Amino acid sequence: MSQIQTRMTRQRAVILEELRKSRSHPTADELYSIVRERLPRISLGTVYRNLDFLADSGEIRRLESAGTIKRFDGNMHHHQHVRCVSCGCIGDVMPPLPTPDFDEMTVEGFSAIHNARVEFDGLCDACASRQAGLQ
Repeated sequence: MSQIQTRMTRQRAVILEELRKSRSHPTADELYSIVRERLPRISLGTVYRNLDFLADSGEIRRLESAGTIKRFDGNMHHHQHVRCVSCGCIGDVMPPLPTPDFDEMTVEGFSAIHNARVEFDGLCDACASRQAGLQ
């Protein structure tokens, strides 16, 4: 992915710092609430634009699945995610599965494989407790 060179504004730096501290893979709205504690005058639109910029420049990951709210990850080290099938929260799979050797893979009709995303489905502890309480 190409690195876009531009200045790191204070707003962008705070958004990136708060996202990297978070382990919850927040939505833009959740991150907006966190960032507003440090930058009370920041707008939700500014948070959205900066998250898109940071994702497009390769500083963060945009986590998207069909039909789910977009979430963001500041951890750029190789790892997979698990998404709760009940509430949609996301966790990091540790230890991560090894990265396949794309050079060894062949797929008819494709000259190269560049990347892979693996996401697991699961049930988070909070949802499992709620379900157990309903039984």
